[in-house]
Amino acid sequence: MVDTQTASSGNQFSLGTLSILAWIGAPEEDHSTPYLLAYTLGDGANGTAENEAAVAALARSLSLPLDGGMADGSRPGFPVRLLVEGGQAVLSLQNMNAQCVAPPEWLDAVAQGADVHFVLSTRAWPEAAPGQPVSAEALSAYVGDEAVLQSAAHCLLPVGKLR
Repeated sequence: MVDTQTASSGNQFSLGTLSILAWIGAPEEDHSTPYLLAYTLGDGANGTAENEAAVAALARSLSLPLDGGMADGSRPGFPVRLLVEGGQAVLSLQNMNAQCVAPPEWLDAVAQGADVHFVLSTRAWPEAAPGQPVSAEALSAYVGDEAVLQSAAHCLLPVGKLR
């Protein structure tokens, strides 16, 4: 299970609650990529459709492709940053910051130099409330949904550390 956390937002997008969670692929299947997912709960004042459109607008403003392509988060000036410190993944994008507790295997992969596959989902996931555990089955069903994956922005993010 993983725990979700909420992003603090002071920006122009009507995202509703934006949450993040960290997980890793199945190491027993030789899949040890660390992932970080950001998604909206669809709970904004004007409903799920507006929240999903706002996430798509946010992705475009960050130059994150919504066409299934993978952006390179290591290029200079890239507007999405990831810091890992004290067992926490801290995501910064535009005027928002979000953090979540990362599982130990995720932290191990990052410590070994793995880049993080960041997914900014344009599809709402109201069942994954902030601060509540998400079962492996629920996570698998959401991130394994082709509609979710094909409408999401993807990028590989290097991990920053405090100096």
